[in-house]
Amino acid sequence: MATSQDAPLRRALTTRLLYFFILGDVLGAGVYVLIGQIAADAGGAVWVPLTVALALALLTAASYAELATKYPRAGGAAHYATLAYGPFAGFLAGFCMLAAGVVSVAALARGFAGDYLSVFVTLPVGPVAVLFLVALALLNARGIRESTRANVAATLVEVAGLAVVVVLGAWILLRGDGDPARLTRLGTAEHGAAAAVLTGAVLAYYSFVGFETSVNVAEETRDPRRSYPRALFGALLTAGAVYVLVGLAASAAVPTGTLASSSGPLLEVVRAAGGVPERLFGAIALVAVANGALLTGIMSSRLAYGMARDGLLPRFLTAVLPERRTPWAAIGTTTGLAVLLALTGGVAALASTLVLLLLVVFLMVNTAVLVLRRDPGEPGHFRAPTVLPVLGAASCVLLATRVEPGVWLRGLAVVGAGLLLGAAAGVRRRLAARRAERGRAEPGRVAGG
Repeated sequence: MATSQDAPLRRALTTRLLYFFILGDVLGAGVYVLIGQIAADAGGAVWVPLTVALALALLTAASYAELATKYPRAGGAAHYATLAYGPFAGFLAGFCMLAAGVVSVAALARGFAGDYLSVFVTLPVGPVAVLFLVALALLNARGIRESTRANVAATLVEVAGLAVVVVLGAWILLRGDGDPARLTRLGTAEHGAAAAVLTGAVLAYYSFVGFETSVNVAEETRDPRRSYPRALFGALLTAGAVYVLVGLAASAAVPTGTLASSSGPLLEVVRAAGGVPERLFGAIALVAVANGALLTGIMSSRLAYGMARDGLLPRFLTAVLPERRTPWAAIGTTTGLAVLLALTGGVAALASTLVLLLLVVFLMVNTAVLVLRRDPGEPGHFRAPTVLPVLGAASCVLLATRVEPGVWLRGLAVVGAGLLLGAAAGVRRRLAARRAERGRAEPGRVAGG
């Protein structure tokens, strides 16, 4: 199969497609289990931590909007950190994003093959997960346009399902079976009101962080300076509105204890309302999981491609299909790692470190914005008010203080592995530079002799 290295990626994304790309990734599978977990930590007023998490996500989104329009290249956070702090920091940022992305895809593959699929048929998790990942890789390799068009359809299904939950919650209230007073109850026996907001916001924050995947397709956007800020902020605000409405409907319609103890809290709303087939939400959940895995797989492959082009990963990952103009080597490699994790099943402990890994990346991105202000970059790019990246960096530190100690241990282990690999990559670069210098010097010595 013919390939082309260093060939530019095809600019095929419009503002509309990019909007649905971001919205589909934010409105992922997490929302179908997230409301119950937030209720367990924050009480009935789940809309409060959801709103706080949206506000905090918008701070970091402003930093991404500036950097993505200033440097519209695949690689995202890794590329920005490299420009601001050098290749070592770039490698660390990229490694954290890759680790989070690959583990997320593997976990979603097992989720697709497990409880959601068992609503219809019971099959072995391993083989189904492998077939699922291979199918996603083929769609990813076929082209960014085809992948994002599939995402548009899946996103519409997800939004429709969540709209049904909102309507059913309103119907339960209108017939007198709900309790609107629960919407004002903030705090639990374990957490006071302030602690409940922060603890719930950590969980809710995870539901909004899908936006960072979109920076890795800025290079494939037709007019990123115009399209990216509109699509990013529009998608986040849409997702925030949907999340708050779903939280209001679920909490008012279903007792807080029932939500907190359920692995499918939105299904509890369907059951309380009656008249809607439970299999319908099984199908919607499968679509949500598949869509989230597809978009995260796109992010991981584009990130690997961008890091390889910056010299942070092996050069072969820059190989691009000549006609499709998709990074087939990066797609194959990231999919292979996801398959390995999905088959070994050791992803549950690592999955809980995703938020911490992303907070490390977001802290680097928010500070990189300020460092890179010395570079004018692309003319006419989006510029965030200086206070936003400062507050964004502070929010990362604040949320990190609410992460459990056990998660910190696992997260630090992953970051430590990234530091070691980054140091090894730095040694390789220095050795290569020395060999190149000797190669240039030797002809001169021969000629002089």
